Amino acid sequence: MPKRAVIEEIPKARAVTKYIRVGPRKARQVVDLIRGKPVEEALTILQFCPKAAAKIVSKVVNSAVANAERNLHLRRVNLYISEAYVDQGPTLKRYRPRAMGRVAVIRRKTSHITIVVQEREEVPRRGAKG
Repeated sequence: MPKRAVIEEIPKARAVTKYIRVGPRKARQVVDLIRGKPVEEALTILQFCPKAAAKIVSKVVNSAVANAERNLHLRRVNLYISEAYVDQGPTLKRYRPRAMGRVAVIRRKTSHITIVVQEREEVPRRGAKG
């Protein structure tokens, strides 16, 4: 039987926030802006993004960075957002009375936001000796 190659896993830190009262479609617009970016650049983008979900996403990014620094001893300057996604949470159903005794359902959607950060692999620059 052939031996399996041992693949060295790159350490990842993640942060998840659940049951956030922002629609998943609106949160995905914000998360798509920062996916694959370095952490500092992502936080700057979120700071100036006019969407309400940007403030929540920036808190999740800061939490993921803190987890990486505290638990995995990674340096903040080398971190980038490797994964960022939004899942739909449970929908809260509210009712509003309408004409002739009818009712209209108001659906308040919730989101689960997940951010994963990891260190960027060192790529030698052109012209660098070593």
